Amino acid sequence: MAGNLGPSLESRADVRPPDFRLPDLRPGVEAAGAVLTCVVPAEAAGERLDKMLAASFNDLSRSRLRALLDQGHVVFGGLTITDPSHRVKPGQVFEVRVPPPEQATPEPQAMPLRVVFEDDEVLVIDKAAGMVVHPAPGNRDQTLVNALLAHCGDSLSGIGGVCRPGIVHRLDKDTSGLLVVAKSDRAHAGLSSQFGDRTISRTYAAVVWGVLNPLAGTVSGAIGRSRADRKKMAVVTAGGRAAVTHYRQLRAFGTAAALVECRLETGRTHQIRVHLASIGHPVIGDKAYGGGITPARAKRVPETLKPMLGAFPRQALHARRLEFLHPTNGQPLAFEAALPEDISLLIAALGKI
Repeated sequence: MAGNLGPSLESRADVRPPDFRLPDLRPGVEAAGAVLTCVVPAEAAGERLDKMLAASFNDLSRSRLRALLDQGHVVFGGLTITDPSHRVKPGQVFEVRVPPPEQATPEPQAMPLRVVFEDDEVLVIDKAAGMVVHPAPGNRDQTLVNALLAHCGDSLSGIGGVCRPGIVHRLDKDTSGLLVVAKSDRAHAGLSSQFGDRTISRTYAAVVWGVLNPLAGTVSGAIGRSRADRKKMAVVTAGGRAAVTHYRQLRAFGTAAALVECRLETGRTHQIRVHLASIGHPVIGDKAYGGGITPARAKRVPETLKPMLGAFPRQALHARRLEFLHPTNGQPLAFEAALPEDISLLIAALGKI
């Protein structure tokens, strides 16, 4: 059973708030920003959680409730529950915390873009670190999508939806490097097919803690939401999606760190960062997955380097090479993006060890 549930699930089975009332929802209103409370009625004993909630809240579809579950917005006894198939018991109390509404349509915003290639169908960008790819809670503007809308105007594929026009794949906010965008619907379909077939080649450069052993290999581990922190991903034994990363070490910096090349066979959220951390070599600067400087790591670097390594502002990860077939004419395309200045300076400093 997925979700952050422990023994308290059973111990709280008979808890019922003293003044329980179903929320008064008007037709067609999702009660955005509200906290909706539901007590499992006797006749719903043994039902799936998503089905029971959908029956209780007519204005929330079952698919919408499943999305809220997956995003960590359903709470039981103070704990997040994410498993839609969880079987409920009479008297259990669940809260659905519907997030506030978001702006539906991003606005064009003129922003600098490093364009590597562009024609009528596709656009290849060398994304700067710090730029979010598409609007999301907390990042409603100044994203790559806003910049693309200003750059491309109406010539941008709409298949990705109003908040993600042209977007076929993503890079994390603080990951720099190459990203391909679809400018037409047929290009979007063609690129999506190549991603689905795993025929697009994506190669990254990463600076990691420690020296790898073996020097080359493959990490295969399903990736899903972390039960401990819904904002993070993790290698999981159940409920995740298959993920495969191939790596090889390019250069060692004493025993402190290494420059590693990673090639994605799949493309899961935070995949390289999670996989490298799972084998004991987190990306330097990746605070989310253990890439900060620890006392043990500090012993392996000169005193002069400790301030730089401790303050490195992002994960040292760069999408360096991208290869695919042009989605409309079939022409093989290959692009490379030089390492950005911050990673180049980091490598130069580590090279003195």
